[in-house]
Amino acid sequence: QVQLVESGGGLVQPGGSLRLSCAASGRILGIVAMDWFRQAPGKERELVARISSGSNGYYADSVKGRFTISRINGKNTVYLQMNSLKPEDTAVYYCHLGPYNYWGQGTQVTVSS
Repeated sequence: QVQLVESGGGLVQPGGSLRLSCAASGRILGIVAMDWFRQAPGKERELVARISSGSNGYYADSVKGRFTISRINGKNTVYLQMNSLKPEDTAVYYCHLGPYNYWGQGTQVTVSS
C-alpha cells in the first residue's frame, strides 16, 4: 500500500508565495517520478509540474518561471515552490506518484486579496 501526505496550502495574496510538500511512503520500489496536478472549480485536473527520478523538472506553460518542483535526494518527497502567485492559480493541488498512479488527498491553494 502507498500513502501520499501533502501539506502547505492556504490563502495568499496575489504576488505572494507558498510551498507545498508531498511525502510518499509504503510499497514503493526505488525513486520514482512524481507530479503536482491542480483542479480549479468547474475545470479539468491539469498537470502543473513533474519531476523525474533523476530530478529533471517539467512545467506547464502557465507556471514556468514562477513554480519550482524539487525533491529530497534519495527520497520520494517532493516540494512545489510557488512564487508570484496569481488568482488563476487558485485550485486544489494534488500530488501524484507517477508509475503507481496514487494520488494525495489534495490541498487547497487560494490566491485572493
